[in-house]
Parts: sequence; C-alpha cells; structure tokens
Amino acid sequence: MELTAEIAAIRGGAGDPGRLVGEFRRAVLLVPLADGPEGGLMSAVSGGIRWVYAFTDEEALARFAEARGEAESGREWEFLSVLGARLVDVVVPMADGPAGVVVNVADGDGSMFFPPVAGIVPDANAVDLVGRGEVA
Repeated sequence: MELTAEIAAIRGGAGDPGRLVGEFRRAVLLVPLADGPEGGLMSAVSGGIRWVYAFTDEEALARFAEARGEAESGREWEFLSVLGARLVDVVVPMADGPAGVVVNVADGDGSMFFPPVAGIVPDANAVDLVGRGEVA
C-alpha cells in the first residue's frame, strides 16, 4: 500500500501504525527548499518542534503553495526528492532541537505528522525518551 492510502486508513480508524511508518520510510517525498538551494529545507516551528514539510507528489505541493497564497505569484518551487527514512534518520538529527516531518500539510484529512518520538526518529532524537535515562 502507498503512503497516502496508509494515511487514509489511519485517519479512517482501520490503519496499522507500524505499516504507516514503514510506508513513510519507503516513500519518496518532495521537500521544498526555503529561499533557494542555500536556504535549507522548508519547515516551520510549532509547539517547540521544527516540522519539515514533505509532500507525496507535485499536486500536494501545489495545494500547499495555494494555501500559502503563493500559487499565482510566479514563484518557482524548488524541491528535493528524499526518502522518508533519510528525512528522519539524517535530517532530523541535524536540526537544532526536536524535529519531525509533516506530510501533505495543506491537505487537511490527507495530512499526517511524524513526530520526534521513538520508532519514528532515532532514539537519540526522540523527545519521549528524554528524561527517562534512555538517551545518551
């Protein structure tokens, strides 16, 4: 099953969290660049967590641009194609502070947050393990 189908299954109450994380890790996601190649990956901070934006396809990225009021601006949206696993295993540990990934953030019922918790990000970056003596 592909990632969008797993997200729909989870939101419908019939999904399997382990399968969802597996599909996320295997998915090739589009990650927009912030202000060109030197600006890093586009993200936002909410609740003390940096959320990296990722999209399952160009249509989902276009809906994000539209939601931001930038669809008609003529802005070219540069992006990288990145495996979900690479985002959580490499990008998240490079962030200053807790970080996670939000997929298809402009899609309401089709979006999904992958927070910085054990089983999604490396244990050293999992906020649910901090203070329990489980993180170095």
